[in-house]
Amino acid sequence: MAEKSVGVIGGGAWGTGLAQALARGGHKVQIWALEDDVVDSINKEHENKRFLAGYKLSENITCSKDIIEVATDKEFLIIASPSLYLASTLKKIVDVPNIADGSTVIAALTKGFVPSPDGPKLVLETMENALPEVYKDCTVYVAGPSHAEEVAMGKLTGLVAASLNPKNSIRVRELLKVPGLMVFSSFDVIGVQICAAAKNVVAVVYGAVDAIAETSEVFGDNGESLLLAAGLNEIQTLGFAMGATHAETFTSISGVGDLDVTCKSKYGRNRRFGQDLIKTDMLSKFKDIDDLIANVGKIGYLPEGAIACKYVHEIAQKKDIKLPICDALFKVLNKEATVQDILTSLLG
Repeated sequence: MAEKSVGVIGGGAWGTGLAQALARGGHKVQIWALEDDVVDSINKEHENKRFLAGYKLSENITCSKDIIEVATDKEFLIIASPSLYLASTLKKIVDVPNIADGSTVIAALTKGFVPSPDGPKLVLETMENALPEVYKDCTVYVAGPSHAEEVAMGKLTGLVAASLNPKNSIRVRELLKVPGLMVFSSFDVIGVQICAAAKNVVAVVYGAVDAIAETSEVFGDNGESLLLAAGLNEIQTLGFAMGATHAETFTSISGVGDLDVTCKSKYGRNRRFGQDLIKTDMLSKFKDIDDLIANVGKIGYLPEGAIACKYVHEIAQKKDIKLPICDALFKVLNKEATVQDILTSLLG
């Protein structure tokens, strides 16, 4: 594919990792970041020392604090903003000419659910409500088992580009045809988004069980695999309740693949958060789940599953579906029960 101009909105680990993959493929990439130190370290030292330390970045990557500059005259725009700030971030770029006329292809990396007055929304729905009408059913969701560190290193990674617009799915898939990435198309935009969000909830519980297993006579590898399988079942139940269209979404890289790497990888922040629930008494810093979400910066890293847990719980109640693992984590984070309480309950 010929060199393309790409903007990445969000200078976190995942946005930076994918930017590096694109730059490795010969594309010119500009990242928007809020933090002065991120901008300076990327531009001057070719490294994102805050969010992806230790990985040398291509000279094809630059960074700016000016979101309008990053969005302007780009053929592709990759949205990598955290879900809590997605809607407010998009409002800043809707009047950029190439976005106003729909000439820029827009894709999202953001995982999770987006809070709104009438309940949690999926990422693409939120984006298309904020963007000009021309983007209706035309944005693309990119997900899969893809830790930023390995993507930055160029290690083999499978991704899915999901969109209701076949042409845009293929255009993003072709953009991402760079060394280290293997990309597939999907029409199941709801299923792929649910997998990307809900697997983080299961991974928090997996991390807690993994920490307990170090000294437990009850939990080991067999129990952890049981949890992973049960968690996948809950993700599929949630997905179909919300309108997922393809069962294979859950049995391929979007589902079982992403869940497996998120639960087991040493890079996983959600796994780490679950371990910290056991090892560091992490929840003593917070009154309940709302306090945790409002002050998530105190954790020192972003466990998306802790935030998504609240919204999975709301959706399950509204749709009257049973998700025992996700519900149990909600009770723990909301200070209604301890991890030991819920494990006893689940085993019973």
